[in-house]
Amino acid sequence: MKKIIVAIDGFSGCGKSSTAKAVAKNLGYAYVDSGAMYRAVTLYFLDNYVSEGNPKAVTKALGDIDIEFRLSAEQPPRNETYLNGLNVEDDIRTMRVSQHVSEVSKLPEVRRFLVAQQQKMGKKKGIVMDGRDIGTVVFPQAELKIFMRAELMERAQRRQAELLANEEVATLDEIAANLRDRDRIDSTRTESPLRQASDAVELDTTYLTFEEQVDVIVRLAYSKILQEDV
Repeated sequence: MKKIIVAIDGFSGCGKSSTAKAVAKNLGYAYVDSGAMYRAVTLYFLDNYVSEGNPKAVTKALGDIDIEFRLSAEQPPRNETYLNGLNVEDDIRTMRVSQHVSEVSKLPEVRRFLVAQQQKMGKKKGIVMDGRDIGTVVFPQAELKIFMRAELMERAQRRQAELLANEEVATLDEIAANLRDRDRIDSTRTESPLRQASDAVELDTTYLTFEEQVDVIVRLAYSKILQEDV
């Protein structure tokens, strides 16, 4: 059976990462959380006082960054992000990182650095990757492109639950303001802006259960796989 690339894009808080993980597991594909890669770079910049406005400092810092994904030893295992050998999965999900990740992500040097790594990961296909420019920039040739969206307050509630799971407290208003600001930055940046690919399937998850949104994408994926086998 031939393998395909599944590219999932969309706004923050739509459930892209958790959905992509479940889709990858169902298909037996590798999963890559591109958002975690940008968050890891942001964490490194914050911890090492790298100025976003200093191109030389940014380029030097990127040369010192190594990002990889590993499965945890717990059951069921979870996909965890490692930055220079350290597990930063929980650290990159904090509001501290969320408040800066869009500004870091719009830097051309950062995007070129991570896009090159992401494209290398997808050379053999059989991969599910989520982010904001996967179907438009990273894998414009992807056989299946999904663009996820949901109403703002629904996204804020989901993000609040995620933060609480990491024992971090933030009000819905704070989270909604952060998401609104990130939407603006992501959609208007010069380098690889967030936009829906012309051939992407739009999926509004506002009123869908997690299982329903996973099922929709899995069915679409199998349909594409069968077309590739013909």
